[in-house]
Amino acid sequence: MKLFSKEQVYQGDKLTAERQKISSTDLMERAGMQIFNWMHMRMQGAQVPIHIFCGIGNNGGDGLVLARHLILDGYHVKTYVINCSDKRSKDFLINYDRIKNVTKDWPTLLSCTEDFPEIHQDDIIVDAVFGIGLNRPVDDWVKSLFIHFRKTKAFTLSIDIPSGLSTDKVLEDEDAAVWAGYTLSFASPKLIFFLPETAKYTIQWEVLDIGLDQEFLYTTNTEAELIGKHEVLPLYKPREKFSHKGQFGHSLIIGGSHGKIGAVTLASRAALSAGAGLVTAYVPKCGYMVLQASFPEAMVITDTDEEIITAIEFDIEPTVIGFGVGLGTNTKTISAFEAFLEKNKIPLVIDADGINMLAKKKTLLKLLPENTILTPHAKELERLVGAWKDDFDKLKKVKAFSKKYTCIVAVKGANTITVFGDKLYINTTGNPGLSTGGSGDVLTGIITGFLSQGYEPLEATVFGVYLHGRSADIAVEDFGYQSLVASHVIDYLGQAFIDLFKQPEQPTEATEQEQEKA
Repeated sequence: MKLFSKEQVYQGDKLTAERQKISSTDLMERAGMQIFNWMHMRMQGAQVPIHIFCGIGNNGGDGLVLARHLILDGYHVKTYVINCSDKRSKDFLINYDRIKNVTKDWPTLLSCTEDFPEIHQDDIIVDAVFGIGLNRPVDDWVKSLFIHFRKTKAFTLSIDIPSGLSTDKVLEDEDAAVWAGYTLSFASPKLIFFLPETAKYTIQWEVLDIGLDQEFLYTTNTEAELIGKHEVLPLYKPREKFSHKGQFGHSLIIGGSHGKIGAVTLASRAALSAGAGLVTAYVPKCGYMVLQASFPEAMVITDTDEEIITAIEFDIEPTVIGFGVGLGTNTKTISAFEAFLEKNKIPLVIDADGINMLAKKKTLLKLLPENTILTPHAKELERLVGAWKDDFDKLKKVKAFSKKYTCIVAVKGANTITVFGDKLYINTTGNPGLSTGGSGDVLTGIITGFLSQGYEPLEATVFGVYLHGRSADIAVEDFGYQSLVASHVIDYLGQAFIDLFKQPEQPTEATEQEQEKA
């Protein structure tokens, strides 16, 4: 799913009006009606007080359309206009007149000096104050209103975006925005829904189709894409009946040090479970018995040193190398890494201490093969690209880094974002159960396994990140967040693959009858 920028949304609205020969007021009516349909389907006429707060721009106009339809359908509605400016949009004024024609209870004009209306915890607040066009800090009075919303503990529904937020920067004052329980977004979700510093402003979100021009939606390229099942399914490479292991590559996992051989075991198991034809682990001598005993499917090559890797020499021809898990950053290991990079032409997936070594000695970055894949967590990323002031600055730095070194960076997090040049691929799978040691090693192995089979580096990363998270989502149903461990993610990879082809279950007649009774 594409994530349209603010400017692209405006362009889409304009093109839609022109090509469908409708006015902007008609498009606003369509948007407000879709919000009404969403609420009506869930409320079914319930007489819960609904407080709709409207700004005086187009977002407020959407709120007025919603209020009018709710009133006409018999809902208990109270409408307010945040009357702190004389600058009203044309479509707002049209819908302000329209709502006055359907009710004697005209919208209450809230001036910047008045007290706030009384709202109870069981009421509903609809936030239609500001839209995506807000480009200035909110007034203190409006900020106090937003704080009032939170204090009531009433369910808050935001239209398009929680008011007070910007689409391209992080708020310095978290009280200067609405904290929504749900946001109904037009055309596409907003990037801020997926960033650590801004995702907290809406618990859930949903996209409403307001009938924007289809050609615009399909042909417009966006900076960011949301990755779900429909996006990764076309990437899947099926296997033929007479295929054999030699067709799916040979993954070499280089890593491990005394006490950290488990990381290599996890990555190696994950690579094979993701589909690699063969897997070899390259470890210090201390890892030989561990791997041979715990993972018999893998082949093992050892360094001459007992506890660390001091040289990287092998007589096999791997398709791809996964490097860095459990490796440590001993000076001898760094020297071995540098000597290896100077002659290596094999595609790389680098994680953990491999990234830490690159950060310690940044001249090594110039030796990376084109389209090398890096999978840092937040602290590793900071060592690599430097500190950032906020999430947008972080993405800016990662994009610059990716372009400079022609590499792919998977920025791990609740919504892992794969960055390649100026493009962002935002993952939708995964859960807090992945906050456990070894889950990153598993991701490294999965991506390595995909690359081994012939997936392009970007495909391998995007698909690997998705499948890693989806496996955890399936596993967590059996283990819960706290008890999920990294090896569970490997164990459930098969179910994650199968899930790619599962159709949503259709309710049976009995289920539908039960729902009607409920």
